[in-house]
Amino acid sequence: MAKTAKIEVKEQGLVDSMQGFFRTLLEKGDINALLVPQRLPMKNAVMPTLVTDPEKINGADPLAPVFPINAAKVVSKLTRKPLHGKVAVVLRPCEIRAFVELVKLKQARTEDVVLVGLDCFGAYSNVDYLRFAGEDGNGSTQKFFQNALSGKGTAWEGIDISPACKACDHPIPENADLLIGLLGVDTNDHLLLKANTANGEAILDNLKLFEETSEATTDIEKLTSYLSECINCYNCRVACPVCYCKECVFVTDVFDHEPSQYLQWAKRKGAVKMPTDTVFYHITRLAHMSTACIGCGQCSNACPNNIPVMEIFRTIAHYTQKAFDYEAGLSLDDEPPLSIFREDEFQEVVAKMH
Repeated sequence: MAKTAKIEVKEQGLVDSMQGFFRTLLEKGDINALLVPQRLPMKNAVMPTLVTDPEKINGADPLAPVFPINAAKVVSKLTRKPLHGKVAVVLRPCEIRAFVELVKLKQARTEDVVLVGLDCFGAYSNVDYLRFAGEDGNGSTQKFFQNALSGKGTAWEGIDISPACKACDHPIPENADLLIGLLGVDTNDHLLLKANTANGEAILDNLKLFEETSEATTDIEKLTSYLSECINCYNCRVACPVCYCKECVFVTDVFDHEPSQYLQWAKRKGAVKMPTDTVFYHITRLAHMSTACIGCGQCSNACPNNIPVMEIFRTIAHYTQKAFDYEAGLSLDDEPPLSIFREDEFQEVVAKMH
């Protein structure tokens, strides 16, 4: 059974909720870039745009009923050679089919691509779309889909979707890695997100993992609860393939506390959980290892109490490595982030210090 999730709409509206999902995909989905129809400032034009900054996603409008170029051509140019990163491409069903043919013709590659498709209601000709959209691009998209979903159809003041769209036999992108479903869904409440492939499932799992783990560890109380069953066996440290210290500080005299100290802590707090230092141990390892974590999951395998250690390390590693524009283990040429100095790095922090 395919994995599914929801994209909340509520008061946001279709376009804003879609932009929120794309922003999340860039921030948390292990995606380096997103190719998406983006509303340009000139004449309400909507063109394929390659976005890497989540804050630049505000113009995305893949639901706009306009089709100025079959973006399979663009994806072909992006993927004919290794990208050294992963790009999600938001395409209409016919664009996905064109891309599939280009792959078969050896003009494109699937290795670095996540195909994101949407249920398609068609598009106007370029000239008719400019007339339809007028001065309100986002509003016109909302109006188009409200009419289409409510059964009023796609015709508007003497114009209608193109003949090719009317003749389309495949308006649902079943061959997409991730399908965003509109048909048969209460779009005032949510959109359906469905993973059709293992590639799509991996993205969906990552999104859920980062969201759920982040929420479960947002403050010290939640983190303490998350790690409450830790017994300081250090199995996770031993099992970690990139934890390389010959002598760990946690097995030195630093944490070999005097018996009287435990009593003092218990008196001061009224009660103290034993063994102590469990949260501090994991925070230290997170600070030490998050730039090198490759997400193999052996830490969780080794835990006798089934604490989801991998999830928290994988989540923190995602954010840490993203901050340093680094992905652990991908290339021998990439220096570990904390081993080199870049003068132009983290200017937003440096500027505040001056």
